[in-house]
Amino acid sequence: MAEAAPQSQGVSSRGAGSGGRGRRGRGWRGRYRGSGRGGSSANASGSGNGNVEGSQTTTITTQTAPPPQVTAPISQTVVSDAPYSQDGQSGRVRGDRGRGGRGRGRGRGGTAQRSIVTSHRGGRGPPVSAPRQADSSLSQSQARQGFNIGAAEFVPGQPIVANSNTKGPRENRPPKSAPAPRPVMEKSTAEDLPTRIHEDIDNGQYECVICTSEVVRSSRVWSCSICWTVAHLHCVKKWHKNQIKQKEENQGPNQSDGWRCPGCNSNLLEDPASYHCWCGKEFDPKPIPGLPPHTCGQTCSKPRATCPHPCSLMCHAGPCPQCTLMGPTQTCFCGKNTVTKRCSETDYTNGWSCQEVCGDYLPCGEHTCAQPCHPGLCGACYVPMPSTCYCGKKRKEIPCNQRDDLLESFNYGQVDDEEEWFDGSFQCSNVCSRKFDCGHHACQKACHPQDEETAHCPFSPDMVLKCPCGKTPLASLPAEPRTSCQDPVPRCDKPCDKVLACGHHCPDKCHTGTCAPCFQSMDVSCRCGRVTDTSACHLGHVEQPQCFRVCKAQLNCGRHECGERCCSGEKKAAERRKQKRAVNENYESEHICLQVCGRLLKCGKHTCQQLCHRGSCNACPEAIFDEISCSCGRTILHPPQPCGTRPPECRFDCRRARPCGHPTVPHQCHPDDVACPSCAFLVERPCICGKKVLKNQPCWFEDARCGLPCGKKLKCGAHECRKPCHKPGDCEDAEVAGSHCTQLCGKARKSCDHTCGDECHAPFPCNEDKPCQSMTFTTCPCQRKKSPIRCGATRFNSGPNKHITLKCDDDCLRLERNQRLAEALNIDPDHSDSHVPYADKTLKMFRENMAWAQSQERELRVFAADPEVKRMRFKPMPNHQRAFLHSLAEDYGLDSESQDPEPHRHVCLFKTPRFVSAPKKTLAQCLRLVKSAATAAAAAKPATPANSQPSPQAFNALLLTTPRFGLTVEEVDRALASDIAEASRSGPALSFKTSFLPSEDIVIKAIPNFTAAAIATSLAPTPQAVESVLKDFKSAVARTISKAGLANGVVLCHADSSLNIVRREGDQAAGADGWSAVASKGTWRRAPSGKVAPPPVANSSRAGGGFFALRKLELRKKKAEEGKVEVVEDWEAAAGKLEGESSDKGNGATSSGTEDEQQGHHDSEQEQGSLVAADA
Repeated sequence: MAEAAPQSQGVSSRGAGSGGRGRRGRGWRGRYRGSGRGGSSANASGSGNGNVEGSQTTTITTQTAPPPQVTAPISQTVVSDAPYSQDGQSGRVRGDRGRGGRGRGRGRGGTAQRSIVTSHRGGRGPPVSAPRQADSSLSQSQARQGFNIGAAEFVPGQPIVANSNTKGPRENRPPKSAPAPRPVMEKSTAEDLPTRIHEDIDNGQYECVICTSEVVRSSRVWSCSICWTVAHLHCVKKWHKNQIKQKEENQGPNQSDGWRCPGCNSNLLEDPASYHCWCGKEFDPKPIPGLPPHTCGQTCSKPRATCPHPCSLMCHAGPCPQCTLMGPTQTCFCGKNTVTKRCSETDYTNGWSCQEVCGDYLPCGEHTCAQPCHPGLCGACYVPMPSTCYCGKKRKEIPCNQRDDLLESFNYGQVDDEEEWFDGSFQCSNVCSRKFDCGHHACQKACHPQDEETAHCPFSPDMVLKCPCGKTPLASLPAEPRTSCQDPVPRCDKPCDKVLACGHHCPDKCHTGTCAPCFQSMDVSCRCGRVTDTSACHLGHVEQPQCFRVCKAQLNCGRHECGERCCSGEKKAAERRKQKRAVNENYESEHICLQVCGRLLKCGKHTCQQLCHRGSCNACPEAIFDEISCSCGRTILHPPQPCGTRPPECRFDCRRARPCGHPTVPHQCHPDDVACPSCAFLVERPCICGKKVLKNQPCWFEDARCGLPCGKKLKCGAHECRKPCHKPGDCEDAEVAGSHCTQLCGKARKSCDHTCGDECHAPFPCNEDKPCQSMTFTTCPCQRKKSPIRCGATRFNSGPNKHITLKCDDDCLRLERNQRLAEALNIDPDHSDSHVPYADKTLKMFRENMAWAQSQERELRVFAADPEVKRMRFKPMPNHQRAFLHSLAEDYGLDSESQDPEPHRHVCLFKTPRFVSAPKKTLAQCLRLVKSAATAAAAAKPATPANSQPSPQAFNALLLTTPRFGLTVEEVDRALASDIAEASRSGPALSFKTSFLPSEDIVIKAIPNFTAAAIATSLAPTPQAVESVLKDFKSAVARTISKAGLANGVVLCHADSSLNIVRREGDQAAGADGWSAVASKGTWRRAPSGKVAPPPVANSSRAGGGFFALRKLELRKKKAEEGKVEVVEDWEAAAGKLEGESSDKGNGATSSGTEDEQQGHHDSEQEQGSLVAADA
């Protein structure tokens, strides 16, 4: 609004004394009228921006009312062109275009300066703007406007002295008055919805249903296509996002697609995407002055539901009005008349009727429809017609539509008419009964059209050529030939065997007439198919009985059982469970739950009304139209809100006072069901037993306890309460009836030194007649064996029988003999052998986690010692721990397997016949033995001379040279499976692994098995034994690969832990150096392309010269001698002997032993990796 300012005096450029005229101007804040002729001031009013012409005032002034105070954060600028004047000429106001209308004005006056007046809607007044000089040549009156007659003389370089006696033009202004109240615009009362929406948005009276803020012209809006509610686009997007998020969190089987409108709660499928005009033609429309808000100004053109004409109005909000155009020409139902009406009056869906008689032919083709003009077909003809049946025996009137086809029938005298032929139109229930040509038999067919000629008798001799059952020709029967239709038809001795109505065959002998009823028995199953019973034939109408078995199948909801007796879908449900189909997939119709869910929704007020279903229920579809506030009422959620919405989180502090009187800790406002933070002030509080006063106790802690035992005498008088600090009356015997307590008696028995173990029996003495149940033990004479026994002392028996002692067994005698022998030979009694019954990989994994591994070993030893337990299950654990259990079980001779998927995968152990007992040594003892042996070997190892050569390494693998192109490891293993199995059975415990080398050759490496179970059932896997097995295995492999064409040759070799070929068959000694080594490496190199090197097997067989057959025989004898291995019964002693021999040889073959240890370590690692992979 323009602020009041004093009118300045001036002279009009058109002439003095003539006053300007003021016209009515309209502004968006109200109407003001101002007019005047002459005078010293001009009266004008208006809130719109305007230009003042013909006046020398700088701002618009109002005398009748002070300018209103506007608080909205909007500013408007008024630009007025008016010359400065000192006389009372009034000008005319030109109102700028505002929200309420447009004002214009004319006035007299010359060229004027342009001043800017700003209308603020804030709390402060507008700033005063200095006038701009529009012309360089000002009049005298204009020049005198800024001069003061009483001003002091201006002296350059001196400050300006203000004259207090004179007043400038600004000081002559009247004081400002209070602002006028802002007029409140009421909501629109227009008849149609689009106009109400437009006017309310223009007047700032339309509220968003989500945020309750005003929807104005500059807002980006969204409108519902069902209820036409308008809301802010960003609010609707947030509403849509929250609903989609709730659906994702609470997914259900019967959940509907789309989202709910915030206004009408209808289900919408189209997402709120972008801001567009009401008709949707223009995106991001700009406000157009003079047009309704959010419109594009184009024709709406929306299609109407029941009208072919699109909407012809300008783009508008809300629904389109009814069409006012003329509709198309419509024909009535019968097609006799036409009519043209307004589009709104035309019934496009149902059409119209002229109410004249239809007159169309009915389906009979004889009669016409007598109904008034009607839609659809005319229907059947119900005109009664006199009709005769086909056989002519019955006449009656029947409706025209119930007659059958009109067929001609011959009148042989059954109809009274004189005509020979008549039209039959229906079939009666009588039998024809017309005599055949024989004159004896009559037709037994149902009513049918009659022919002129009499039918031939079907019993004539020329018609009946077979017996009644139809199996035997009459000519083959011994009976006399038939000469008349009355002669009986001969019958044969065969069964009738005609198919009855029930499906069985007639069991009687060949007979005439109809077959007798079926009396055969049949198996009938119940509805569920589990019970089958034998009953008489049902004559084609089988009704399945019901058994008493109740169906326990689960319905598709997962909450209820079928419970039906003899359910027909029980077998299908069993097949479905067997196939493990997914949830809600292919459920039987009998097992669809039809109950209402009825579970309480998350809102806590309503129940789920959907069919019983799996999973959680959907969100409550109801809405709340009341305000939801926090506990203090300062934070409010405006409606509508989904049902079950909790009060909002308030950012203000809680105002509740503490009952203890201490100051509250600042904390956020919270619901009533959440308690305030506990009072943390420290106070003195007595304990609940009253013995002490505890200091520094939190104020909120009421049950302070000192922790000391109670110590009060119980009711028995012999014991004291052992409970820690407690409330009075809560001692141990508070809930015990009688004069005793629940503690043990504890008194010393007179018959023995033990205490009474019975419950307190005060005031009665201890029962000495009952034997003492305390445990003691008895031993054998050497005190090696010890057995626990009960004391058993009574009043008459002072203790256990002293003569009950254990007898020494053979172990006692052996230990006594060994002890004497050790004392005689001065042997340490703690001596034990150095055999390690565990694999290297087991010791390696034991070394990594000794504490955990020892606990598992203890459980495994307890399992191995119990002969009754055959199966043991460990708890779920990681794969590296399961690998340790698999390796340890293999050393014990137990079978192991992993069960269940991750993360519940665990190890199960089983005792099989190959299990004997657990090893005597523990893993920790064996680990110490290995360390001590390694230390002793390192200390006793002599210095190797510089010129000494190590012994050649034993062969441990086979090398397949020049394999076939595209050959895979699986094909090699499949081809050599039988040979590998034979090699594993004939020698020590070995496993073979096939791998490809970088040179494309294939190596088959033998991996020894050093477990106790394997050594107990086979030979010790020494390097010499492995090489012997490989030599025998080589010939079988050579025959197989030659027959299958897998490779060109087979060579014995030694492969280290990294599958590097260190030695091959035919090479020189491992210690050869210099040119000899280079030459030996060249002997096994691959031949150039196109030339295949001869297999090394052939070269080795011809080495040595001589007669080939005798040489081959000598080699066979040599292999047979080498293959003979002495089998010993004590495998532990044999293993110790072999270890001793290997340790003696280790001094001369250091490098070979080291590589063997590396090879064993690598093999154990490979086995461990394979166990982990198989376990995973």
